[in-house]
Formats: sequence, structure tokens, C-alpha cells
Amino acid sequence: MSKFRHLIGASALTLCVAASAQAATPELIAAAKKEGQVTWYTTQIVNQLVVPVQKAFEAKYGVKINYVRGNTGDVVLRVLNELKAGRVECDVFDGLSTVATLRREPGVVLQWTPDEAKNYPPERVDPEGYWIATYLAISVPAVNTNLVPAGQEPKSWEDLLDPKWKGKIAWSMSNSSTSGAGFVGSVLDTYGQEKGLDYLRKLSKQNVVNIPVASRQVLDQVIAGEYSIAVQISNHHAWISAKQGAPVKWLPINPAQVNSGNISVSAKAPHPNAAKLLADFLVSPEGQAIYRDSGYIPANPKVAALDPTLVPDGKNFIGKFYTPEKLDEELPKWEKVFNEIFK
Repeated sequence: MSKFRHLIGASALTLCVAASAQAATPELIAAAKKEGQVTWYTTQIVNQLVVPVQKAFEAKYGVKINYVRGNTGDVVLRVLNELKAGRVECDVFDGLSTVATLRREPGVVLQWTPDEAKNYPPERVDPEGYWIATYLAISVPAVNTNLVPAGQEPKSWEDLLDPKWKGKIAWSMSNSSTSGAGFVGSVLDTYGQEKGLDYLRKLSKQNVVNIPVASRQVLDQVIAGEYSIAVQISNHHAWISAKQGAPVKWLPINPAQVNSGNISVSAKAPHPNAAKLLADFLVSPEGQAIYRDSGYIPANPKVAALDPTLVPDGKNFIGKFYTPEKLDEELPKWEKVFNEIFK
């Protein structure tokens, strides 16, 4: 990523967004209804979020949502394969870093920004118009409260080096920021290369368990009592499970890595107007309320999280935000270090 992207201020972003932003006008709604359907390639949990969105959107607009669920790699591969075959089915797609990978290819991602972007903090909207955030994913450790008594939880990264945790820590080894590689990135960014590598080598002696599943599934295994601690899981996932009675607690260890789930429109969408209408709906206060009620942390500042303590306050709980482009740029480097030290 160029240095210029990091230097774009709020005023420049406002100008760019204003130039490309569009609201859900009567004309757009009418055109979307004429198309009748929209296909959404999503990384979200279907029953938790996708189905509630589907029901609300279809009831509001009469436009049918078809969805395809997969992880980030699945979505990227499917979109690119469709493009090469000349049979594009995807209208909109989401993910933490999906858009950054796909925008490398010309003509894949549409430069379009919903009007609601004007109410967003600058870091949650791409200044070039390729994506807008729908929710925040805040990566932290979590513990099984049956295995880790209250008051004995790790309170810092250094506490993870305590010999009592040897063999009891697990993380995802997926190709994602919410994985061991993502944790490697946070450590290196915080400590610097030399000190960070030293810490990671010490951590490797704890025999951290690499699990070839998504971080949500790692958390499920911790909840089941297979491990005491999960590292680099989304705190809203732990919060949701705890509210349902699971023995789990997320830990506000600083600094937490903050990523955004983002929505983008396909440049070759078969249903371009319905695609824009769905993107507009997802970031509107109405759509964001569905994210909130599903336990996610909304990206739109008009809609607060059900539990405000999930969001870093910059004082007691500190977060560091990574754009999709930053993740796309850094993740291969983090994975290289992860493979060298932890595999």
C-alpha cells in the first residue's frame, strides 16, 4: 500500500465519498425490483446474520437474496474462477480482506459508495470507493471459565508464557488475520521485529496447538474444554456464547487487533442495481441494527453494540485498526514468520 493511502485525511475522504456516493433512491429501488434478485457471497454465519438480513431485505424491497457461504479464500477463488469462465454470478461479496485481494485484478470490484458512508469514521470507508465496513472484528484471547478460575486469567501477552499454560493454548492456522498469523502480526507491530521475534520464540515453547479451522471453531473447542485458552478470536463471538450460558470469557488484553468486515459490489454484477441496494441496506441504520441484534459490532457509529465494552475505548482497552489493504499487504509476511516458528 502506498504511503499516500495512509495520509488521506477526513476532509479528502469526505470529498471522494461525496463524489461517488449514492443513496437508495426511488430509481435505484425500482431498478433493483425489476432485477428481482441479488446474489451475495458471504463469509458470515448463515443462521446468525445472513438469514435475518435475507428476511428483512426481502420483506422491505421484494428482492430475493441468494447467498453462497464460504471463508475468504473460498469467496476469492470462486469470484476469480467465474470471471475467467465469463460466467459471473456474484453481485456483492464480503469479508475481512476479500476485497483487497480481488481489487488487484482490474474490473472485478466496482468503485461505488453508499450515501451512508458520510456518517462513517474515515478508516471504515475506502477512500477509493471499493469497500465500506459492515462490522468490526476485534481479536483477543478468551478462556474457558471452568478451566481458568476467575482472577487467574492472563492479563497480558507475557502472561501467556507462564509454564502452567503449556499445551493449553490454541489458535486457528487458517489463512486469516483471526489466526496464529494474525497474532504474530500484532506482536511484531507492537514490540518491533527483534523483541517481537524473541517473544514469539518463547511462546512457541508453550506448544501452542495449531487447529486447521476458523477461529470461531477454535473458540468452540475451548468452550468444550479441549483447551483452556483461545488466542486471536473475535470478542463478539465469545460474548455471544457467554450470553447463551457457555463457560467462556474474552480478555481485553492490549492492544487488540481491530479489523472490519466489509461489503463490496462486483464490477460485473448480473444484478447491479440490486447489488447496490443490498450494500446500501447493510450499512444503513436498519441493516446495522440486524448486525447489532445478531451480536456483531456495527461499523456504523449511529448503531451502538449491544455491549459497548466490546469496543476499545482507547484507555483501558486499546485497539489498533487494520484496513483490508493493510492485512493483504502484511499477512503473507506474518504467515512466513508463523510457519517458521510455530509449525
